Amino acid sequence: MAIERILVSMPTRPWHREKMRQALPEAQITFSDSTNMADDELAPFDALVGEVNPNRLHVLKNLKLLQLHFSGVQEGFLQLKDKQPQAVLCSASGAYGQAISEYLLAALLSLYKLLPRYRDNQNKKVWEDLGRMRSLRGQTVLVVGAGSIGGAFAQLARALGAGEIIGVRRSEAFAHPPFDAMHTLDALDELLPLADVVSLSLPHTEETRGLMDARRFALMKEESVILNVGRGSAIDEAALLGALRSGRLWGAALDVTDTEPLPQDNPLWEEPRVLLTPHVSGRYNLDATWENVVDIAIHNLQAWPGGPFISRVDYSTGYRERVD
Repeated sequence: MAIERILVSMPTRPWHREKMRQALPEAQITFSDSTNMADDELAPFDALVGEVNPNRLHVLKNLKLLQLHFSGVQEGFLQLKDKQPQAVLCSASGAYGQAISEYLLAALLSLYKLLPRYRDNQNKKVWEDLGRMRSLRGQTVLVVGAGSIGGAFAQLARALGAGEIIGVRRSEAFAHPPFDAMHTLDALDELLPLADVVSLSLPHTEETRGLMDARRFALMKEESVILNVGRGSAIDEAALLGALRSGRLWGAALDVTDTEPLPQDNPLWEEPRVLLTPHVSGRYNLDATWENVVDIAIHNLQAWPGGPFISRVDYSTGYRERVD
């Protein structure tokens, strides 16, 4: 039996809704925020696109497909494996590469060219040459989380003349362009002293929590830069502040923090070498991302039950299934 009743619980524009209706003419599609729906309203749907509280998954007893609209997968959604084994779980991994990689490049160049500090001076009406800048040309870039986002950033870095580009993945893989080498997290301590730029695009897991602590910041190359667009839990913020204030790091760009919103008394707010943004590198702030998520959802709804599915989640890892 095909998917009959679809709840789209994510923001959509009129043309997204029309596109989905045309692609799935036999299905009844409802566009509504699941948080505003009672259990008896939620229960009849056999597919959901967007987000639902993981604690309410039991209400969707006939669920066939859960299409999340974000890349990372919260642990609560992995309970589907045992509680609703008939359901296919997909993330939107692959939709955010363009948006987040462009953010990473923009943030890196802003730090290299001291633009946040010049903006601070502009607000104070201070005309002052702040001195030495940096260039990406010839730099060694370490991409920790070499999936679709990390790979897109590596391509941009390569286009701007970066030197060696090294990828780090959860599992072993062969290096492929634009990467010159590929390693697993076990090699991180050996790689940090080589890198001028370290970008993190990692999910929150027990393995990644506190990944960048004081010991690892001490391993980083003098005047290197760290960029984080994954989860804030990957960085020990006190250790990061220590590395910045000691002069070891040139700067840091953080689109994510361990606590969000960042508390007003957090010293990161006032650190001149930090570029802070409120978790905006992804989301739907770039139209292309929105279109990508809708297209992934349509593909997976049409592909049910046999697939192949885009970004189907591997329950054993919480990441999208690896396709060789």
